[in-house]
Amino acid sequence: MNARRDIGNQIWLITGCSSGFGRALSEAVLGRGGQVVATARDPSTLADLQERWPDRVRLARLDVTDPASINSAVADAIAWRGRIDVLVNNAGYGVVGAIEEIDEEEVEAAFDANFYGVYRLTRAVLPHMREAGSGHVVNVSSMLGHVSAAGYGIYSAVKFAVEGMSEALAKEVAPFGIRTTIVAPGPFRTDFRKRGLHMASPRPPYDETLKAFRENLKASDGKQPGDPQRAAALIIDAVNDAEPPLRLVLGETAITQIRAKLASVAADMDRFEKASIDTAFPPE
Repeated sequence: MNARRDIGNQIWLITGCSSGFGRALSEAVLGRGGQVVATARDPSTLADLQERWPDRVRLARLDVTDPASINSAVADAIAWRGRIDVLVNNAGYGVVGAIEEIDEEEVEAAFDANFYGVYRLTRAVLPHMREAGSGHVVNVSSMLGHVSAAGYGIYSAVKFAVEGMSEALAKEVAPFGIRTTIVAPGPFRTDFRKRGLHMASPRPPYDETLKAFRENLKASDGKQPGDPQRAAALIIDAVNDAEPPLRLVLGETAITQIRAKLASVAADMDRFEKASIDTAFPPE
């Protein structure tokens, strides 16, 4: 990986900057000399960023579920500096509960914010990056986009969708000089479990089978091993690497669990490999 470098010529548009990874990444980019279009549904929560870096921060209202606000924020970013070098799709929230506990309306809302929001904003920014012949799209996924878990079914479904779309996107936009990176964090010490988590009301019989899971979510909050500031620094380094990764997995927990998942998939494939191959038509 390349050494840390000044990124003063880069314009980053980051969603969900009021807290968590969005806030940490905004501060890290600015601290390295970069320029940021910092967005939130309520831009007043970002006023301190503009006070600290008045010449290198542009605040914009952006609700990823509102196409009009997306178009307005992108147009404002282009008017401010003429281009967007790095788009970070970070905004979103988590959903916790058994599949049977979560109403269809909540599922639709989760996909609207966490998947369609990424889709909408990426489509709005890509024409400008294609015209420039360069750019980088960073989509924040999760280790749960690789490894699902009881109680996280809907959230995992959303992140699996982001992973699949991003993998295709990387191949589609590479010919235009645009890179794509999917960031998959494990547990990090943000306020995600306080402000960014929608928990379904427990229903029988899951109020018993998922009881320990729900209690652990609360008990472990604030004790997560991941440091958002260190993660933000690594994301910047990865974007500026000579060969940026398609996937950037963050944290030991995520690395361990994703490797175990890949090994499990390989084991299942190996076990039924001959029988699977034999499902082809016999040779003529």
